[in-house]
Order: sequence, then structure tokens, then C-alpha cells
Amino acid sequence: MTAPITITGSASIDGTPIFSGLDLTLAPQKWTCLLGASGVGKSTVLRLFAGLTEGVTFDGTLHVPDRVALMAQRDLLLPWLSVFDNVMVGARLRGERPDRDRAAERLAQVGLSDHADKLPAALSGGQRQRVALARTLMEDRDVVLLDEPFSALDALTRAQMQDLTAELLTDRTVLLVTHDPAEAARLGHTITIMTPSGRIDVPAPTTPIPRALNAPEVLHAQTDLFDRLRSPL
Repeated sequence: MTAPITITGSASIDGTPIFSGLDLTLAPQKWTCLLGASGVGKSTVLRLFAGLTEGVTFDGTLHVPDRVALMAQRDLLLPWLSVFDNVMVGARLRGERPDRDRAAERLAQVGLSDHADKLPAALSGGQRQRVALARTLMEDRDVVLLDEPFSALDALTRAQMQDLTAELLTDRTVLLVTHDPAEAARLGHTITIMTPSGRIDVPAPTTPIPRALNAPEVLHAQTDLFDRLRSPL
């Protein structure tokens, strides 16, 4: 079982405080959803967990595995590489020999085997995000960091990608940074709102994820989150 990963402390960028006194633990093999207003430090927390500390001054303690997987809001596919090669790009950047069989399996998992030889420009937005998910799964990490990965998608595709990601990341420790109360209500085992004055833990539904969009417990949690985000103090 993956041990909890934690961050405790304060951070600033170029001398400007971003957050202070934060104490956040990600429960093993569960989804933690992190919400809050723009500029409150959500993405900075994710960057610190990912080891992307350039420009960030952090004062505190951080416990995280050496290797995590990151899926960003933008798919960040390399336009000159095929879908298949984009899925394997992590290994190549590390100077490792890519596992082509595993890459084919990951593409099959996201339903894109028939698109392996295409360039990213030939894909829809949802298909590109599925390639990004396959690339994330290719890393096979116990800890996965998701930085608003579905926010640019239309509502139907977003719900489909939420379902697929929850299915394929079962038993992983996941941190999802999101602005969307409905997304957090569907996917969170733990839901936390960051505010300038601290952290607010919000009760999450106890039913398995991904939860149905119209489930009563999801609608109740979504409304509760919206109200708290509107008046966080």
C-alpha cells in the first residue's frame, strides 16, 4: 500500500506569499480533490508534489515518492510525433528503451488503438486528452497528479473522461486540482478547499467513484461546495 504523502508549510514565488500554514495529506489509494479561488496556491501545491520547484520558495516539509505521474490541463502532445510515440515519450526523454507492448496496451485501454499512427492534429480534443491519459498510465506510478485535466473539454466529453480516468486509476493515490464543484463531488474521496486563511475540509459522498452526475449525494455535495467556494470564510 502506498504511504500517505504530505505537505506542511508555506510557499512564495518571487517573494510573493502564495500560501502559509498549509497541512495537507493525500490518503493512500484514494482521490483527493483540491479546490479554491485562482491564485490561492492549488497549482503550486501540485508543482511541489511533482518536484517542479523552479521559482518556488518552500519552507516546510514535503513527503512524496521520487517518481510521480502528472497530467496537466493542456495535453502537451508533441505535434511532430505520432500518437504511439507520444505515449512512449517519457521513457525516451529519460534515455530508456520504451516498452512498445505496454504502450499498445495503454492505447487500447483508452480506446485509441486505431489512431496510433496519427499525428495529434488529426485528433479531437477528447481524443488528445485520452492520449495524455495513456501517456500518464504508461508511467505506471502509484501517485498521480491531475491539474484540471478536463476543464477545456465539452460537458459530455468531460464526464466521459472523468469516468475513464477514475476506472483506470483505481487503487492509485490521486490529487486532482479542479475549479469544478461537480467534478469534485463525482470523484473525490476527500475534498479540500484552499483559502487565503487556511484549509476547509468538505464532506464527500461515501459512494464509489465515479459517481453519477445526477445522484442525490452528488448534487448535495456540489451545492455545498459551491456555497462554500462563494463564501469560503
